[in-house]
Amino acid sequence: MGENGAGKSTLGKILAGIHQCDEGSFEIEGVSRQFHSPLEAQRAGVGMVHQELSFCPNLSVAENVCLSSLPRHAGRIDWRKLEQKAQGHLDAIGADCDVREELGRLSPGHMQMVQVAAALATGAHIFVMDEPTSSLSASEARRLEELIGTLRARGATILYVSHRMDEIFRLCDTGTVMRDGCHIATMPLAQTNEDDLVRLMIGRTWQKLFPVHVERTAGPERLRVENFSSPGKFRDVSLSVRSGEVLGVAGLMGAGRSEVAMGIFGLDSATRGQVYVDGREVSIRCPRDAMALGIGFVSEDRKGQGLVLSMECGHNITLSSLGSLSRNGIIRLARERSVITDFLGKLRVKAASPQTPAQMLSGGNQQKLVLAKWLACQCRILVLDEPTRGVDVGTKAEIHRLIDELAAAGQAILMISSELPEVLNISTRVLVMRKGRVAGVLNRSEATQERVMQLMAGKANALSAKPPPPAKNN
Repeated sequence: MGENGAGKSTLGKILAGIHQCDEGSFEIEGVSRQFHSPLEAQRAGVGMVHQELSFCPNLSVAENVCLSSLPRHAGRIDWRKLEQKAQGHLDAIGADCDVREELGRLSPGHMQMVQVAAALATGAHIFVMDEPTSSLSASEARRLEELIGTLRARGATILYVSHRMDEIFRLCDTGTVMRDGCHIATMPLAQTNEDDLVRLMIGRTWQKLFPVHVERTAGPERLRVENFSSPGKFRDVSLSVRSGEVLGVAGLMGAGRSEVAMGIFGLDSATRGQVYVDGREVSIRCPRDAMALGIGFVSEDRKGQGLVLSMECGHNITLSSLGSLSRNGIIRLARERSVITDFLGKLRVKAASPQTPAQMLSGGNQQKLVLAKWLACQCRILVLDEPTRGVDVGTKAEIHRLIDELAAAGQAILMISSELPEVLNISTRVLVMRKGRVAGVLNRSEATQERVMQLMAGKANALSAKPPPPAKNN
C-alpha cells in the first residue's frame, strides 16, 4: 500500500522482469534471482496483472489471453485449440467475453478480466496484482476475490496492490506500506486498522469529507437531456443537473453509464435525443461542440481518451485551453507556464518537472493531469467518469474535496462511479441505471447503499424511485 508515486508498481515490475533493480536482490524459493525480461520471470512462475492495461487491442481476446504460449500444429497456430484454451481460462475467473472479439472493443473492466486470465495462462504460482479491481464492477470484483481464494488454496503466493481498504483487510494477511519509494512498515493486518495504515501511507491524519455544496440551494439548471438513446447502448435516458449540484450516476458494468457520458460529450455519432444547456436546445456532434458550450469530460480511460502520453505533463494540462492562452494564433508562453505551475501545485501532481512525459507518471498522478486539463478550461459543466479510479486514499480525499469545492462554486457536475460509498457521500442526488435505462433517481436523504443496489438489481420492491420528469424552463 502507498500513495500514488510511492513505488508500488515499479517494485512489481522489477519482480516481473519488466524493469531491473539498480541494487539489492530478491529470492524465489531460496534462490537469488535477477530477471532481465518478462519471459524469464514467466519461466520462473511469476505473472503480473497490471494496473494500466498493457495488451494488443487489435488482436482477439483469445490471442491476448494466450499470447505467451500460442498453441501450434504443423508450424501454424491452432486457432480452434487457441480459442478453447482461452475460453477455459476466462471461464475459470467467470469472465463473460467472446474469445473472438477484438480486445480494443471491450470495456476497460472486461479488458482487466482478460488480463487476469492471461496471467493464469502463463501457469504462474507467484502473482503480482497491481490494482486488479480498479476497472471491475462489484460482481466481477467478487469473482476475482473468489479466484484469489482458489489460488491461495492451491499454494500460490500473491502480492496484492490496492487502494481499496476493504479489499486489503478482506484478502490479505500482511500489509507493507511504501512512501516516496521507501519501505515504511510491514505488519500483520490483524494488528492494525484503516486509520493507522492511512497515517503511514500519507504521513498525516485525514478526515472523511462532509460536502459543503449539499447544504446550499442548487442554482439554475445547467444541463438537461431528454429521451437520450443510442442503439444497443442505452435508451430513453432523461436527466438534469443544476448549478451547484453533483448528480451521481450508479449502475452495474454494462448499464450504459459511460456510454451516456460519451454521448453528452459528442463521442457517439449514433446518439439521438434532446440536449439543453442553460435552457437552450443545442446540437453536440463532436467534442469541439461540447467544449464550446462549456462542457468538460474526464474519461475513465485516461490513457486512451484523457492524455497524450508522449507529451509533457505540463502541455497535457493546457491542451484543451490553448485558445484562451493564445493571441493571434501564438501561445503566450509565460501565461501557459503560469497555468501549468498553478495546477501542478493545486492538485499536488508528483512529477520531476513540467517537462516530464505523462507516461512516466503513476496512474493516480495521470488522473490528476486529466482533471487539471479540464479545470484549466474553467468548464461550467463537468462530466466525471470514474474520477478516482486507481488513486490512493489521500488523493481520493483531495479529489472529493475538489469536486465539492467546484460544486459549491456553482459548477454542475455529473459524476459516474462504481464505488457506491463515493456516490453516496459526494452526490446531491443519485441516478441509478440498469440495462441502458434509468431505473430511478434518489434524493440524498433517501439514497442508501441498500436502496441503490436494489435499483441496480432491478428488484420490484426497490421503492417508488421512478425518474421524475425533466424540469422545464420557462
